[in-house]
Amino acid sequence: MTFITLDSILSFLAHLGTGFGLILAGLIIFALTTKYSERKLIKEGNMAVALKLWGKALGLAIVIYTVWANSVNLLDAFIWGLVGIAAQVLAFWTFEYILTPGVNLEKEVENGNMAIGFSLFAASLVVGIIVAASLTY
Repeated sequence: MTFITLDSILSFLAHLGTGFGLILAGLIIFALTTKYSERKLIKEGNMAVALKLWGKALGLAIVIYTVWANSVNLLDAFIWGLVGIAAQVLAFWTFEYILTPGVNLEKEVENGNMAIGFSLFAASLVVGIIVAASLTY
């Protein structure tokens, strides 16, 4: 029989706070990499922007889940969470400048191109899964 201890509650709260902090930091960093206000466009109903943004959040959440399951301590988990954020930013830039030259993905998403928005959503999940799998060494 397992009993809940103060130490386990504090550990849970520390991981929860750090996880949400990483998600929030990731969303802020992702927002800084765009030339438009994602929040404003989402409020206006731009589904392509919403897909792009929340795909990144889901990809990062997948990384954080794996990091929490495989890290030796909270600092280790935090550092690898930051690696997950960096990997997603780099993956977007790879898509933008290397895999789709001549297509301004940011402009297409801003204009509501759902195909591009969904593609970036899926790419963020793929990156999250690959980064997460890479952290299970």
